[in-house]
Formats: sequence, C-alpha cells, structure tokens
Amino acid sequence: MATTTHPARLKALAASMAAENTDVLVLFGNNWHADHLRYATDFGIQEGQGIALVRADGATTLILDDPAEAERARAEAAIGDILYAPSLVKEARQLLTREGNRQIGAAPFHLLPYGLLNGEKDLRVNDGTKVIERLLMTKLEVEMDAVRRAAKLADEGYAIFRDAARPGRKDYELVAEIETFFRAKGVPENFMIIGVGGQEVRGMAPPGGKVLKPGDMVTTELTPCVDGYYAQICRTLVVGEANEAQKQAFAVYLEAMEAGIAAVASGVTAAQVAKAENDVFRKFGLGDYVTSEYTRVRGHGMGLFPDQKPQILEDVQIPLETGMTIIVHPNTYHPAVGYLVLGDSLIVRDQGHELLCGTPRQLFSVQ
Repeated sequence: MATTTHPARLKALAASMAAENTDVLVLFGNNWHADHLRYATDFGIQEGQGIALVRADGATTLILDDPAEAERARAEAAIGDILYAPSLVKEARQLLTREGNRQIGAAPFHLLPYGLLNGEKDLRVNDGTKVIERLLMTKLEVEMDAVRRAAKLADEGYAIFRDAARPGRKDYELVAEIETFFRAKGVPENFMIIGVGGQEVRGMAPPGGKVLKPGDMVTTELTPCVDGYYAQICRTLVVGEANEAQKQAFAVYLEAMEAGIAAVASGVTAAQVAKAENDVFRKFGLGDYVTSEYTRVRGHGMGLFPDQKPQILEDVQIPLETGMTIIVHPNTYHPAVGYLVLGDSLIVRDQGHELLCGTPRQLFSVQ
C-alpha cells in the first residue's frame, strides 16, 4: 500500500536518474541503512538485507533474503515485483545481467555487497550516490508535511512521557506507555532511547530496568514515524525538584541549542551550526565535552530514517538547503550532573527555519 508521498518520490527519482544517465539504480538496505531502499519501494526493512532494482521507466523489483520480510513486503510495499532469495547477491546479479548493456548505478555504494561489485566482467556497477542522496536530504513538500505530522506526535508523546515518569517506576514502563500511545495513533515505528540517574550516566540506551528515584535526571529522545518519515524531540526531566547544579547545566544546553537553531538557514553549512553550539560549551569551559569522547553529533538530518545526512559536526561542510529536515541537539555528558539532552526538529528555509516542536524548552520537574 503506497503512502501519499511515494508517487511524488518516484517521479523525482526518475528525473534524477535521467539527469545522471542511469538506466538501472541498485538500492541496498538493511535495518540500520533503510532509507535508500524505502525511498523507492515504500518498504521499511526490519530483518535481513534487501536490494531494489529501479529501472528508468519506474519498474522496480525488490529482493529480500528473509522469508518473513518478503511476506510482509507483499502486503505493505508499494510495488508488485517482490522476490524472496536466500542468495540475495546471486539473484540480483542474475537480474542485472539480463538488463544487458545498460548504465547501472548503486547506492549507498560503500555498503554494497562485495559480490555485486566483482564477478562477471560485463557487469559494471557504478557509484549512484548522486542519483538519490540529494533527494533523501532535501524533501518535497508532501514529505515535509509527513515530518510535520510526526513532530506533532513527538510533542504529544513527550507529554505522555512526563506524566508516566514517577518515582518507583522502571524505565521500560515509561517506554511501554509511549509505545502504547503511538500505536494507538497509528505510528508503526518509534526510535527511542532513555537514560535514568545522575553523574554516572554517560548516555542513553534501550531500557534496562532502572528504577526512577528522587533527584534522577531522565533523558529521552522520541522519534515517531508517520508515512515513513521520522521526526525527533529530545528533552530532560528531573524526578522531584531540580538542584542548582542541574539548573546551571541545563542553562548551558539551552543556550547552545538556541545558538545552533539561530544559525540554521539555507546556504549555511552543517559545520557552522555545530560550531555555534560548541562555542557555547567552550565559553563555559566545557569544550572537552563536545568531542567524540563524550558525544556523537550536534544534530543530524531526518526523513525516511531517524538519522540521515547531514551530520551536524564541525568537519561536515555540507551546505543546508531549503527543504532539509534536521534536528539540532547539543546532547552530551556534563561532568557535574551527567548526560543531558535537548533538541528540536525543524525545516531549513531560505531565510532561516521552520520550527516543528512545540514542547517548551525547559528542564521539566515531575513530582
């Protein structure tokens, strides 16, 4: 069953293939790199690996190496030609060989199985990154609308999360309430991690049974999916009243996030946004905590996968473009209070940005 965005994506993909003189586009995907495959097929792979062959006329074949995924794809994917093949690469090679002497591109090229790049001399697969990468980063209007709806649900989900956070509850009980809420709203997927505790907490992870107690900081990021598109919110709360150290730490993160968001506009690089955030930490003598030893990114793109290009880092020179959907989040460890998060989703615009999250930017306190 195709989503409302899929026909527009296929049209954009066909135009990009024509512009890059690509007759067949090979798209590889698995659970951790699902967006390329999803763009063409509308199928979110969960197990095993998949390869989609997209022809210039739009005809698409999806090959999956997991029988349950193939069965699910026949019910959910937006295409009719779906094959189960335990020997995924062998099946894809055979189909590509039948295409004859045509221009074949593949993406993501660095993840392509070795067997597709080596073998028969007459099968030449080229790097097709340019065909699809910009489409994944810069959204059509119908795609942006899906991200907006996902962000609205992220706000609603965080309100549920706050109400669920009470002393004596276990972290997985909070997650269960969120998942129940999202499923009731028709959300099929939600990427969520959580952190509970104080100075000893170095990051977030899936729930492990930690019990909430007074004084704990509880961090989370919620990333619901609507029509295949994700939006994210990051917030921190304290069980009971926040102490002075927690309040002072949060003030740094708030200033950093607002500096990063203020920097967002079409033409600005990802590096400039990251530097705006990091400079706030440096100002307060916390520069060490924006390094890879304590944190991963200062934000990232979102779309058909929760974490896409561009990564918001000081060495990423990708220019932001109108229509990109990103999150700015200076999430990192603070030496006095532990790991703290704060982040909002937004759409890049010519003269700035469109903010998607409405949840107040505050250090919440739950009694």
